Amino acid sequence: MKLIDQLFNINGHVALVTGGSSGIGRAIAFCLAEAGAAVIHVALPSEETALKEAVRDVENIQGRAAYLTCDVSDMDALEKMAQKAPSFFGSPDILVNAAGINMRQPWDEISSDSWDRQLDINLKAPFFLARHLVPAMQKNGWGKIINIASLQSERAFSNSVPYGASKGGVMQLTRAMAEAWSKNQSGITCNAIGPGFFKTGLTSVLYDQKEVIDALARQTIIGRNGELDDLKGVSIFLASPASDYITGQTIYLDGGWTAK
Repeated sequence: MKLIDQLFNINGHVALVTGGSSGIGRAIAFCLAEAGAAVIHVALPSEETALKEAVRDVENIQGRAAYLTCDVSDMDALEKMAQKAPSFFGSPDILVNAAGINMRQPWDEISSDSWDRQLDINLKAPFFLARHLVPAMQKNGWGKIINIASLQSERAFSNSVPYGASKGGVMQLTRAMAEAWSKNQSGITCNAIGPGFFKTGLTSVLYDQKEVIDALARQTIIGRNGELDDLKGVSIFLASPASDYITGQTIYLDGGWTAK
């Protein structure tokens, strides 16, 4: 096998991707399937139609895919979903925590319930889902956990206090997960991707304002906002043996936005 194939080979691995019905989650799930992994898409029950479409997209390229519905903020439902996941292709050894929510509320309109929902989905669920899946990864001596951070892990944006707090937490959670589970040559790594501005459900309100989205593109060094295909390289890298000596890191996929 050529070196490039050894480094980036994920054939035979199983990826579970939350938020897998749309946006960044769906794009990452598809590229992992393109690279040879079997993929389980997870999203809310209300997203079942989109989940079926995502599975068909993978099957159309002769990939293997399945889906599960789950509100990841419901800890009982999360545990049941994690228990059912191995029934498709075996125990997931790649986990992508891409489910997310940003209610974009002004600070004086944030309620306790809206705060909790954003923190539960963006920060709490990634830890507890990973904790359900890690024992099988430990037993097999290999696992890749990929969290989705944000520009708001580093910068403050208006009308996003709970979201920003949760995404700042994701960066530290990624370090803490690595400290807990990458020890003693366990074969498990945990890293995060910090996307810049990509057109997704979470950012659609911005893309409706051309002057705003053009200004954000100018804020990058490269000079454009992200396309979903830009996720492929870093996602496959972090899911493959090529990243075996990288853990606890957040890689910004932002065209240089945070560097400018």
